[in-house]
Amino acid sequence: MKKIIKQSEPRSLVEHRAKQRANENADYDNYSDKDNLRDYLLKEQGYICCYCMSRIKLDEMKIEHWQPQTKYLSQQLDYKNLLGACIGNQGARPQNQHCDTKKGDSEIIINPIEGDKNCENLVKYRPDGKIYSDDISINHDLNETLNLNLGFLKKNRKDALDVVIRKLDEKFSNKTWAKITVQREIEKLNTKDENGFFDVYCQFIISFLKSKL
Repeated sequence: MKKIIKQSEPRSLVEHRAKQRANENADYDNYSDKDNLRDYLLKEQGYICCYCMSRIKLDEMKIEHWQPQTKYLSQQLDYKNLLGACIGNQGARPQNQHCDTKKGDSEIIINPIEGDKNCENLVKYRPDGKIYSDDISINHDLNETLNLNLGFLKKNRKDALDVVIRKLDEKFSNKTWAKITVQREIEKLNTKDENGFFDVYCQFIISFLKSKL
């Protein structure tokens, strides 16, 4: 899970929220400019899912309310409560769903939005792609509520890491990576490319590379 730094919000959302404050029957459901909101979230997050870090795009994503809109009506138009999430196997059996689709109206402790508790410090990974936390409640969020240890998600994370490992091994024939090269790779993964994209599963790869320094 990669920390999300919230930036400016769509003007249309600001205006719609003003209608809500004026008691003009404005809520999230009748907010008409959701594609613009999706575009803002995509650019903000580097086109990766707020939870699993898979690739998302305008026509293949969901707008996630971190605090469920059914329970927190006052937060349904709060930009700091809105995230971009993947489809999460929507339509599949519940045990095969993940991210927002699996979460539904459940509440979770782990929050990818910047704050006092940096999710990058709370979420950990094993080399096989498994995601976990030393915090029992957060570990429950990751495993049960978000279902982030589905077999194919672990494989996707491991496959993405293997690409980076092969690239580094090809550069260093003795497979002893230079510290400066590893640091540069971490910096690259921490930076959006020229099109504004983060690499998929970037924080998992960063975590592995940091363990090698």
